[in-house]
Amino acid sequence: MPHQTTASDASAGGERGPAYARAQSTYQYDSQPVYTTTSGHPIDDPKKYQRAGAQGPLLLQDFHLIDLLANFDRERIPERVVHAKGAGAYGEFELTHDLSDITSVAMLTGAVGKKTPLLTRFSTVGGEKGSSDTARDPRGFSTKFYTEEGNWDWVFNNTPVFFLRDPTNFPTFIHTQKRNPQTNLKDATAFWDYLSTHQESAHQVMTLFSDRGTPASLRKMHGYSGHTYKFTKPESADGSFVYVQIHMRSDQGVETLTQPEAAERDGANPDSLTQDLFEAIDRGEHPSWTTYVQVMTPAQAEKFRYNVFDLTKVWPQSEFPLRPFGRVTLNRNVQNYFAEIEQAAFAPSNLVPGVEPSADPVLQSRLFSYADTHRHRLGSNFMQIPVNTPLHSFNPFVRDGLMNVNGNHGANPNYESSYRQLTFKAKRGLPKTAHDDWVGESSWSVFGDVTDLDFEQPRKLWEVLGRQKGQQDNFVSNVSGHLSGARKETRQRTYDMFTRVDKDLGRRIKEATEKAVQG
Repeated sequence: MPHQTTASDASAGGERGPAYARAQSTYQYDSQPVYTTTSGHPIDDPKKYQRAGAQGPLLLQDFHLIDLLANFDRERIPERVVHAKGAGAYGEFELTHDLSDITSVAMLTGAVGKKTPLLTRFSTVGGEKGSSDTARDPRGFSTKFYTEEGNWDWVFNNTPVFFLRDPTNFPTFIHTQKRNPQTNLKDATAFWDYLSTHQESAHQVMTLFSDRGTPASLRKMHGYSGHTYKFTKPESADGSFVYVQIHMRSDQGVETLTQPEAAERDGANPDSLTQDLFEAIDRGEHPSWTTYVQVMTPAQAEKFRYNVFDLTKVWPQSEFPLRPFGRVTLNRNVQNYFAEIEQAAFAPSNLVPGVEPSADPVLQSRLFSYADTHRHRLGSNFMQIPVNTPLHSFNPFVRDGLMNVNGNHGANPNYESSYRQLTFKAKRGLPKTAHDDWVGESSWSVFGDVTDLDFEQPRKLWEVLGRQKGQQDNFVSNVSGHLSGARKETRQRTYDMFTRVDKDLGRRIKEATEKAVQG
């Protein structure tokens, strides 16, 4: 028989020391389940391993040890390429205003007070999984609603605009936010080289380098769809729709950090925002956000000063007022971070009847990219992971593959006949002709080069910062401190960009940056 050894055996006489006694007492509580191997074989002591004699080599036949090590080696899955560092919680959406006049989304129509369960994940965009919560970075603000008609994912940010409007720029832009391939350090030249050669990013840069770029709490920041979506009413045979953007406004107010405050918080606790969210919910302080929608008709979109699909622009609330419709509340922490947050798979392609994507090219590219990255990170059957599973699902076309664990649709054939379509329409009360033909949209020109229109909204934001004590000074300090690490030609191009926003801003950025360069 092979010798059974425990990790705390004394090296000489084989006597068990105090560590073994403490471990044994831990496993003797009646509430503890019987410890087993992954195949279910009971093990009386998880620290045991087999060797050839008391001091001999390990035995390959020791399934428990080999299985333990093999699973340990595979504990980590690929981190997200973006939004790697995150925190989240469960909650509910409550309908406060019926939107049946513009959409047929079930959770947004009907009796006020209707509730829908949800999961929300907050994240930084550019940093790795171990990066600081207080880094200057946009924050992801994603929410998965478990509706009666499928999962609806709001894959939002805490800023209303983004750095780009052309999908082919996204991989390049993200690479400039990551580490230099030679030095493995963050690269200020790459960062500003992209931004200064793609000056449509000015609006987001103005937001990011204000104190809004360093939120003090995940509970105290807003969320925005950024993209334009379409609300539809499928029962309308003419296929009419409206364009919408969704806002989530924190009921706790907004709180930000200055750069020195963010650095101090980082040094004391790089996970401070994650801890703040968890502890607030744990003590019963449930954060909430009031949700609003901006509505634009296709006719208004044709006359709109900006391209309605431009992710670098906002819709002025004076022209398209915020219409309240609900409240999101987070009221329950997860029990296992990996299972419920790390494996959570959000995708803007997860839509429900009554909402559709617009022709925004960046949104269109995200419809593919998000689900594709989940298949890489989590496997082809990632939708079978409990946190991603919709309330109701039947799709016998999607089956087999690695880690298929839901019964694989049993004896159902892997094809379907046309009666399914008629059944769907009958259940929703739709005419048989509704949406049978594609209803096109008006054509829009290619976005093209940067124009003066790209600097109107950043200029207004600069004026807003001027009405808030110290915010223009903080912005100049934040930009100049970061920009001073870039090459001279990149710095000059960036000064030109800020000069197009405001001449005085360009002058101040240049003076502060060059002073920092000189040391």
